[in-house]
Amino acid sequence: MELENRVVVITGGGSGIGEALAKAANAAGARHVVVADLHGAEAGRVAAEIGGTGVEIDVRDEAAIKQLVDDTESAQGPIDLFVSNAGYVTTAGLEDSNEAIQNMWEVHCMAHIYAARAVLPSMIARGEGYLLNTASAAGLLTQIGSLAYSVTKAAAVSIGEWISVSHHHQGIRVSVLCPQAVATNIISNSPDYDGSDPDLGGSVASGDGVLTSDEVAQKCLEAIRDEKFLVLPHEEVATYVERKATDRDRWLAGMRRFQTALYPDGVLPGDAIAPKV
Repeated sequence: MELENRVVVITGGGSGIGEALAKAANAAGARHVVVADLHGAEAGRVAAEIGGTGVEIDVRDEAAIKQLVDDTESAQGPIDLFVSNAGYVTTAGLEDSNEAIQNMWEVHCMAHIYAARAVLPSMIARGEGYLLNTASAAGLLTQIGSLAYSVTKAAAVSIGEWISVSHHHQGIRVSVLCPQAVATNIISNSPDYDGSDPDLGGSVASGDGVLTSDEVAQKCLEAIRDEKFLVLPHEEVATYVERKATDRDRWLAGMRRFQTALYPDGVLPGDAIAPKV
């Protein structure tokens, strides 16, 4: 899909990768870009810069996503590309609360389902449409130090795969973004962030470099143009996925060594649930 003269909706569009995607879509000739974000003022700021529409939304609210789709179609016409991008990161393992895990599940998984459920009927009726869902390299590998992030991002990849298999014959195309470290405000926006640890426990994802949001956005546009499912801005991830697939035990041993290196003081993430002595 080329974005010229297309209508694009982006959640999590008020900053980071979402903001970069909104600007990149506009630069690529999109007819209209709707920028949706939990922080309405930021959505409005980005939308004003590109002549789009800003919307405040909580992507955990299915009715709100349905309203976003209906309002956009009424005002701008059919949605050609829906970017389900909202997300955040936390650090916790089995000791994490059910509420915290469920909340991340709603943002990283159910929001993708809500978006697809709302927008696919009109796309299918026209015989074309595109979904770009943001997951993470953690969804293909794992995220040391964060159980909920690992599980929900893996589920996000699976959601994209299922939609790609089930709706391809109806003209639906899907790409899933799986980056490692990107220079955004995802850390400072974390509910765990208190300013004392700018890395939230270690440079888990930055070993292969930190990309800019603009670089990632361009990779996404290339993937959409080529109808490529996985968007891997860090090319090394493809090699890691191959190693994991061919020898899972060796990969797990390597991840355990990596975890030890990330926590040189010897206190590892799993120790949080161990009995206190």
